[in-house]
Amino acid sequence: MKAAVLYSPGGPENFTLEERPIPTPGDGQVLIKVKAFGLNRSELMTRKGLSPSVVFPRVLGIECVGDVANDPSGELKQGQKVAAFMGEMGRAYDGSYAEYAVLPRSIITPFDSHLSWEQLGAIPEMFQTVYGSLHLALDIKKNETLLIRGGTSSIGMLATQMAKKNGLYVVATTRKPEKEHLLLDNGVDEVFIDDGHLAPGVKASFPAGIDKILELVGAGTLKDSLQCAAQGGIVCMTGMLSEQWTINNFAPMEYIPATVRLTMYSTGQLRLNSEHLQAFIRDVEAGDIKLNISCTFKLDDIVAAHRLMDSNSADGKIVVVM
Repeated sequence: MKAAVLYSPGGPENFTLEERPIPTPGDGQVLIKVKAFGLNRSELMTRKGLSPSVVFPRVLGIECVGDVANDPSGELKQGQKVAAFMGEMGRAYDGSYAEYAVLPRSIITPFDSHLSWEQLGAIPEMFQTVYGSLHLALDIKKNETLLIRGGTSSIGMLATQMAKKNGLYVVATTRKPEKEHLLLDNGVDEVFIDDGHLAPGVKASFPAGIDKILELVGAGTLKDSLQCAAQGGIVCMTGMLSEQWTINNFAPMEYIPATVRLTMYSTGQLRLNSEHLQAFIRDVEAGDIKLNISCTFKLDDIVAAHRLMDSNSADGKIVVVM
């Protein structure tokens, strides 16, 4: 099989395309014929050497969709369509940047769909992250206000659609005024241009503050996002577009406004059941949800795909199709 292997951290050019034997699944494992996968910021961080637990060489990739090639247990049938979700995939063991992947059964979810592999490849982590952030962490309710900080990201674009579908008033941010139309066309009710200091402008438009806030930019803007929240509001830290994980000299009593709740969502800790995934796929098939796919690449072009992710110029999900 063909695989994109990272022997040492660094730039996109560090990927090496090579032929490897197709691996054999052991107990509790399944061999997947990878059909497509989406790129994720966490893979960019790992490629740069910012994931201390990762040992090289490593095949990256925290998600994929494909067909079952071999399930020794017989639980999953050969040819059955499945999605694999983050669970140390591409970190503790080789992931989806290959034509085949041996993965734990615990991170694999079967599904049925007539969507193209390109569309399906955009779904697993993007859907799980958005659903988990909005429903499990933020507990969104109809008629609430939602601020999405980092609205033009693939997560932000899908979060907008899912929040509007649930009857929320959605405010979203972008650093680039020329991208305001993308947010409005996607259903956002109000756009703020993010200069790093949103709270004064948000409080001018929403004196009582925002009910729920989805923080996708990172730790550097989290304090400002907390200042945008209403009393009793919830802020969910989900993304790290700025590639900043930590907060220096964190003082909770000064950092978090009184009664405002701070939480986070990570797909590596919680997993959705198959019914949620299947229902989402049906919404996409029916046209109720539009997947925001920016570009599609082949595995041979993984270097170009990562360069695009590095540039922050993709208006949506980057997908690799085998």
